[in-house]
This record gives sequence, structure tokens and C-alpha cells, in this order.
Amino acid sequence: MVDKLGELTRTHTCGDLRVGDVARDVVLLGWVHRVRDFGALVFVDVRDRYGLTQIVARDDQTLVGSAKRLRPEFVVAVLGRVERRAPDTVNPKLATGEVEVMATEIRVLSEAKNPPFQIADETPVSEDTRLRYRYLDLRRSRMQANLELRHRVTLAVRKYLDSQRFLEIETPILTKSTPEGARDYLVPSRVHAGSFYALPQSPQIFKQILMIAGMDRYFQIVRCFRDEDLRADRQPEFTQVDIEMSFATQELVFGLMEPFVQTVFREIGREIAAPFRRVPYDEAMNRYGSDKPDLRCGMPIEDLAEVFRGSSFDVFREAIESGGTVRALAVPRGAAYSRKQVDDLNEQARQLGGTGLVWARYSPDAHVQSSILKTAGEPTVRAALERAAGEKTDLLLMAAGEPLAISRVLGQLRLAIARKDGLLDANRYEPAWVVDFPLLEWDAGEGRFVSMHHPFTSPIDEDVGKLEIDPASVRAKAYDLVLNGTEIAGGSIRIHAPELQRRIFRVLKISDEEARLRFGFFLEALEYGTPPHGGLAIGLDRLVMILAGESSIREVIAFPKTAAAVDLMAGAPSKVDRRQLVELHLRPEA
Repeated sequence: MVDKLGELTRTHTCGDLRVGDVARDVVLLGWVHRVRDFGALVFVDVRDRYGLTQIVARDDQTLVGSAKRLRPEFVVAVLGRVERRAPDTVNPKLATGEVEVMATEIRVLSEAKNPPFQIADETPVSEDTRLRYRYLDLRRSRMQANLELRHRVTLAVRKYLDSQRFLEIETPILTKSTPEGARDYLVPSRVHAGSFYALPQSPQIFKQILMIAGMDRYFQIVRCFRDEDLRADRQPEFTQVDIEMSFATQELVFGLMEPFVQTVFREIGREIAAPFRRVPYDEAMNRYGSDKPDLRCGMPIEDLAEVFRGSSFDVFREAIESGGTVRALAVPRGAAYSRKQVDDLNEQARQLGGTGLVWARYSPDAHVQSSILKTAGEPTVRAALERAAGEKTDLLLMAAGEPLAISRVLGQLRLAIARKDGLLDANRYEPAWVVDFPLLEWDAGEGRFVSMHHPFTSPIDEDVGKLEIDPASVRAKAYDLVLNGTEIAGGSIRIHAPELQRRIFRVLKISDEEARLRFGFFLEALEYGTPPHGGLAIGLDRLVMILAGESSIREVIAFPKTAAAVDLMAGAPSKVDRRQLVELHLRPEA
């Protein structure tokens, strides 16, 4: 039997009541969390997103009988009086733990089937089950805390950017396909047969047009769409804080965004020191094997080419002579590793694509030990240890070959060791700007250079003259903000000169005609007085994921897709009615 709410109005949430409310008559509305039946006495925990309050039913047999019939997840209205709990029954884990509500009436507003997993306990549940029943998963305290944090962060973003005179302006969701990067999601037009809109991968062109329009400072918390393979920190639809400003320099962007990040981190009670470290792209790749280095564990990769140049160890000497190098990773306290542990690291390096590792260390009595001691000689091995090992207790892992390939392998090994040895402190945050990216990278599949970021990124002024003669060496006015090994923002100073934009398109093998078809409206806009401008986009999902201490952005998105881009709850994507396909001028399946 389901009761009616009628004119009943909630007086307090389930997280409000305190000792000061004792003797007050209250109305609570929420979900049954637990029921504890002691015969003539029944305790019912009632929950909403604000907290939990203990309800007591006793004395009145009808009332006790009503409480006994309650089941977890029933929606109830409770009328009663607040009482102070006896000292030995106080629950210090609850904000409401010093009081309880003596019920005078319990109304069942909605009954519930037995849920497929426990809401009251954070018991392990498969992700597919959680996403299939997301409306139940979102009732759990962890998910509600994550979404509340996301709300607070979003609010802090708006307040900060408003204080810096940014305007929040919406840009189109249905727009023109300008393929240059990830695949677009296409939307067929019913009105214009054979034509398609695209969902925006980002508002890039529109925010630049807003600068041409004189808006000066723009931001938007915007949904973006990319039809690409998924992983823990990627979804087909995601949210970014999109920012653009006129008359921008890299220093201006950094000066505005570092306080922005500090403001956001105060939402979890943390202070982040500024200015943030700056790491050139080449240094990031060479010393950490990644353009999004996790700096919490130190352990930079060192180049030992000069130590082994002319060495009697043929493998290293020949690698250097053929244009390669020797690089080393020092493992803190690794000198105490067993031979099996060292062999396991060697095998792991091979699985990561390396050709094998050479090791060196000091023994407890300070003698040099190494897998190449006899062939390379003690002076050379000792020189390598002195150059690359920070402490006598370090284990040095060395490899030879093509420089970037070695650093990538050692960089992945570095993170694996740091995770295994507990060197990545979850309570430590190390933000850094990665700067001086290459403007272009070679795409062997397409047989041409492509933009490392996007084709509207400005080259560094002194490199402009090399665009046609040595495009691979041209650096970009681009920057990424990385935090604990995750890229949380990326941006650049944009091209504002029409002729330079055309040159970039030509280097990208985009003909003048193709550029006109794809970007004609934008190229024309550049001709009407374009201020120098730049900005960045901050991945809101990734940022909140880090703030919440989660390992996947699915934990901070209300309704995410699976790794296969499927909405298990709604059953999307799905087939559509044949008539809809005909209306959209699409050919129905036979």
C-alpha cells in the first residue's frame, strides 16, 4: 500500500538535525537505508543526498508494524520529534549521530524492488552492473560526493573567470565538419538532403571568431564530442572549460591559469604552490619518456652517451656510433633488489618494446657490481653510477638504441617501479607546464605532416622561416598543463595573420580550395582585423577525477559510456525506425 505525500513538506534534510533541534517536530523525506528490527523496537535509517538520520519506532503497535514492513530503498515520509540519543548510543561517524527522530507517522511514498547490489555498503560491484543501474549507483555516497565536488568545482570556475572579466558565451552544437584530428560525430540534415552537421570536437574556430568579434575574454563549460577509442580518461562526449583571450601571450595565459588551478584545489582544502614548473617538450620526452610526465617520484632518465663513447662494451659503443645513445634510470633503494627482481624488470622492459637492460649498483661494502663489469670495466661502470645514480643505494638500469624509443621504454618502466614501490604519493600534486612542442609531426600513413595540436596553433616566431624547408624542426607556441601524469589542459597562442594561416595549411598539404571549403568562413573572418589571441581548454572530467582521487573519469560523470562507447542504462546506440532514416535521406538496411 503506497501513501500519498499530500500537502506534507520537508522541514529538514536527513543531514540537518543536531542537538539544538531536540524537542522539535520534523518531517523527513528520503530513502530507507537500513532497517534493524528488535521486536517491539525498530530502527530505520533514512537517507537523502545530504546525510542520514536514525528513526525510532516504538510503543505504538501500528507504527512499529509499519516500520517492520519497510525495505531498503523504499521512499518514505517520516513525521516525528527529535530526541537526544543516550551517550552510549551516539554515532560519531554521522553528523546527525547525537540525535534520532521518534516517529509518530511513517508514510511509504514509493516501494522498491530488491536492488541488484547493496546501496548502503560500498561492496564491490562490476562496472557493467553499476552502469546498467546507474540511477541506483548514483544513490551511493561515493558517487554523490563526486558529483557534489564536480558542482563545486564548476561553480568555482565560473566565479573565478567572472572575476577576471571573462564572458560565458555559448557556441553551436550543430556545426560544420572540419576533419583534422579525431573523427567527427555526424548528424544528417532532414531539410538539406545529403548534407550533414557535425558535433563539435571543440569550439576552437568559434572561440577564435569571438576574439575577432571583440569579446576580448571568453569562456564556456562546453560539451565536446570525439568519435575515438576510449580509455579510463576518455569518453565520446566530455566536458571542457574552454577559454580564449585577446592580446594573449604565453605568460599572460599562465599568469591567469595558475591562480585558477589554485582556486579549484581549495575546493578539496589543498594549497598548490605557484608558479608551476615549466618543462620543455624535448626534456619531457628525453628525461621522462612522456609529454605528460608524473613528477612526484623524481627518477629522471639520464643520458650516458659520453660515458660509453669509445667503451669496450661493444653493444653500447656501436649504438652510439650509429647515431643512438645510452640512457639510464636510477631506481631509489634498488640496490637491495634480488637478482630475480632485476630479471623481472629486464623482462618487463622487453615487453614494453625494449631490447633488454644492463644493470649496475654498489654493493653494501661500496664495491661496483654490474652485468657488464667484465666487458665495460670498473672505471666506466663507476662513471655511469656517479653520473646517473643519486644515492649509493640506487640501482642503475641502462639501455641503448634510438634516443626517443629508449626514453619511452624507461619512462614506462619508471612509472611501473614508482607504483610498485609506493613512490607516487596520492596526496601530493605536481603541476607543470609542458612547453615548446613541435608544431608538426609526420604521419606515415597519410604521407604528410599533421598538426601536433591543431592547425590554428602559431609557430614560434624565430622558427617561421623554417616552415617550408624544415617543418619537423618548427616549434609551436603550444603548452599543456599536466598534473601527476595526466594532461588536464592544453592550449596555444593562435595564428592571427591570414597569410601565415594559409602557409600552415599548405605545409599540411591542405590545398587553397580545400581550405576554402573547410574553413572559408574563418579565413574570411581573419581578414577583418584579428587581434593576437590565445587560450586553452581544461578537461573538467579529468580535473575532477584527480581532485576526487579516482582513477577513471566515469566515476565523476553522471551518465558515462562504457569503454565500448555504449550507454548500458539507456541502451544507446540503438536502431532507429525505418521512417526516420527515410526522412533523413539515409538508405534503410534491406
